[in-house]
Amino acid sequence: MIKGVIGYKVLSYKDVEPILMKLRSHAMQYKGFVSAENLVSEEDYSVVVMISTWETIENWRTWAESKITKDLLRQAKAVVVGAARITAYRTMPTIAWR
Repeated sequence: MIKGVIGYKVLSYKDVEPILMKLRSHAMQYKGFVSAENLVSEEDYSVVVMISTWETIENWRTWAESKITKDLLRQAKAVVVGAARITAYRTMPTIAWR
């Protein structure tokens, strides 16, 4: 599984919430989409992330590089500080704890 992370530094997390919901709705239409959640830091309310789960890195890249996703990320620029941080992580199996 792949975890796609889009992180923002925002003036108010409420301002970016509609865009994150649109990103999630858009992602749900793509092959390989599993789930998504939006998080706001408890220690710094200006840090907001959307974490999505995908079956493959190719699924994530297809969505992340789509015109609609790029347009939504551009819309977010009006309510964020700096550029979005976009990264993908592969889940790592945990070997039995000893």
